[in-house]
Amino acid sequence: MLDIKAGTQGKKYIYSEVFNSIQGEGLYTGTWTLWVRFFMCNLQCDGFGQLDPTKPETYDLPYKDFDPKSVNRVEDLPVWDKGCDSSYTWSRKFSHLMAQKTAPEILQDIMDTAKTESCPEGGFYQPVSKQSAHLCYTGGEPLMPHAQRCALEINEVFRGMMGKDIPQCITWETNGTQPLTDDFFNAIINNGVWKMPVFFSCSPKLWTVAGEKHEKAIKVDVVEQYNVAAINANMDYKTRINGQLKFVMGPKKEQWEEMEYVLSLYRDAGIDWPVYIMPVGATVEDQERDAGEVAKIAFERGYNVSGRLHCYLFGNAIGT
Repeated sequence: MLDIKAGTQGKKYIYSEVFNSIQGEGLYTGTWTLWVRFFMCNLQCDGFGQLDPTKPETYDLPYKDFDPKSVNRVEDLPVWDKGCDSSYTWSRKFSHLMAQKTAPEILQDIMDTAKTESCPEGGFYQPVSKQSAHLCYTGGEPLMPHAQRCALEINEVFRGMMGKDIPQCITWETNGTQPLTDDFFNAIINNGVWKMPVFFSCSPKLWTVAGEKHEKAIKVDVVEQYNVAAINANMDYKTRINGQLKFVMGPKKEQWEEMEYVLSLYRDAGIDWPVYIMPVGATVEDQERDAGEVAKIAFERGYNVSGRLHCYLFGNAIGT
């Protein structure tokens, strides 16, 4: 057990779930990963899966009609095929399903999810494979100020742990709109304080795909800040890639025109992260409908392609 008094003044943070799975998207697809999913987000992405994401008046949003009192656990929620597939991580109607614990308590829960017959102690190191897990902060939006504070407190606990007991890498799956606080930025750039490499998986939300307007969803200066932080954090890891840009895409021409315009803004700002194209769709069935066409457009234009491997392996289930 961790010393849960370390690194905390007793502040509790709200989150929806912790789980042990793989990374299903992007550069680290297939990598053993322990997860924490924070509650709250500044975007809603109601346009995902809609016939016309640019016409909010026509949206069909199943999560709005769902009775939140009909379930007692996040794991029992369905995966909705329209709107944000994790709307339970920000819609207040699901707040009764969320947990609130201190940062070290959350870390203990994360490490406990790794307990298996071959890894009875849990944690980030697997004694049979001799490999260490990644840690991924997701959401919701894992760079909301409260989540940044929680990650800093978790890092204080890591600083007192031995090398094999800490993650191989930490990923933030972010929409790229939340600036880093001074405390967080300063901790990240001090790679002597942060004991492991960091990685920003940035998924900008497009008006023609997610229904989020450009002025709210595209914050190039914020992603520039992430890039500077990661470059400094990873100085001792010469082969590290600092982040990725991951665009959820459909096959429509206007979606690709918007994506490439947005990408040009990031490129002009010196953000040279690899680009992954992920076909739109929260379920296996949705992915299969347009995935081949989207993938063909992507690789013909020179982009990497990412499916959602966890969906194909485990079905349409939360906590995978």
